[in-house]
Amino acid sequence: MGLGAEHVHLSPVKGSCAECARFGRVIGRNQGFHDQNVRTQMIRGAEASKSRATSLGVMGQPRGYLEADLARIVEEPVKETVRSGFARDRARVLHSVGLRRLAAKTQVMVSGVSDFPRSRLTHTLEVAQIARELGDALGCDPDLVEVAGLAHDLGHPPFGHNGETELDRLASQIGGFEGNAQTLRVLARLEAKMEDASGESVGLNLTRASLDAACKYPWGRRAGTQKFGFYEDDRPVFEWLRAGAPGERTCLEEQAMDWSDDVAYSVHDAEDAVHSGLVHLEQFTSSEIQQELVAIALERYRPDRDPEALVEALRRLTQLEYWPGHFDGSMASLRELKRFTSYLIGRFCVSAQIATQIEYGSEPLTRYAANLIVPDEVRDEVAVMKAIAVKFVMNRDGADAEYARQRTMIAEVVHALTLDEGRSLESWLVSTFEGAKTDAERFRVVIDQVASLTDVSLLHWHNKLVH
Repeated sequence: MGLGAEHVHLSPVKGSCAECARFGRVIGRNQGFHDQNVRTQMIRGAEASKSRATSLGVMGQPRGYLEADLARIVEEPVKETVRSGFARDRARVLHSVGLRRLAAKTQVMVSGVSDFPRSRLTHTLEVAQIARELGDALGCDPDLVEVAGLAHDLGHPPFGHNGETELDRLASQIGGFEGNAQTLRVLARLEAKMEDASGESVGLNLTRASLDAACKYPWGRRAGTQKFGFYEDDRPVFEWLRAGAPGERTCLEEQAMDWSDDVAYSVHDAEDAVHSGLVHLEQFTSSEIQQELVAIALERYRPDRDPEALVEALRRLTQLEYWPGHFDGSMASLRELKRFTSYLIGRFCVSAQIATQIEYGSEPLTRYAANLIVPDEVRDEVAVMKAIAVKFVMNRDGADAEYARQRTMIAEVVHALTLDEGRSLESWLVSTFEGAKTDAERFRVVIDQVASLTDVSLLHWHNKLVH
């Protein structure tokens, strides 16, 4: 992800170094990318971060990280010193049941309807790859940042955010439901790997730093926000993983993952919408469409931003040389669309890398040594890209009826499992259900069961349980 020896046009407008200078001002400094000092600083920073992040200290401890970062809830003997603890974590998540399930879970478009659009799994793999390179360029351990990318959506239920909303409604009396809180529950409780001295599951038993890097919202359920990072009965593991963390600030590895998530779905959901024919590139010349996209971006993603800044962001994007003008499904147009997504990902990530290194220097950065700096203008561009999927996919004709049908199926399966008193649960959850002491604890197990299902398996369960 670090800049190479040759000049990189982030715009790019061929031969237009004035445009690069303008983008240099966008990232917060009145200097272009030809500034040899800045370029040298970033090249050295990328090289130093790679050397530091990939080398191991004593007993496989990555340089730049403390022994406490490598701690696990249940301490395990070190198997070898070739792999770091973060590399072992990466392998555990890659081999997890939860990751495999994402193959049949909705990203934005319903999984399985078409072969091209992303599933939640392919989105996750793309986030992990982007995050790994961005984190590595900043000096983070690349395996650690990749773990965060691989793990970040493990708690998402069938039917994506629509399913999340319905499960939160159904679970409102037991602490609600949130995909990120469920991710912690999957990693630290529901996956089968390790148990503690009392025989209780500790999930994958990841390192403290890996669990912290996957924690996007380091607080419990509270008024004023729908987002939270743990359920009350998971508080002990949450407090363990946050030991030493400054308040509600997230670590740099999490911030790199979170920005990579934004970048990936803003670009790829738009690509999927174009390929699926839900949006035609010619529509972006319409002032009415542009106004709608800006309004969506303002309402959902940048409510405190000047609308004119979002108008300008959309103008910048549509005037890029690599903004595709037409898509007809041909090989040539597929190449043009892929070039577009590739350049945009580089644009969004390299701008964050440069801005962060200008702020903190080119020395390797880890954990709480820095915050990821993303220029406002770049956040604006990502926001209007996200708005494309909202308008043309999430708000498409017929979507509301489909969403209502999905919510009804989820509610009916939850109701049926509750009345069935655990008899229809999968075997891996039966002992937890039987050991529950209260109705609330038993209902949480039911929610865990439904949240684990894929879009396809939920339909099967609905056909089996609901008459």
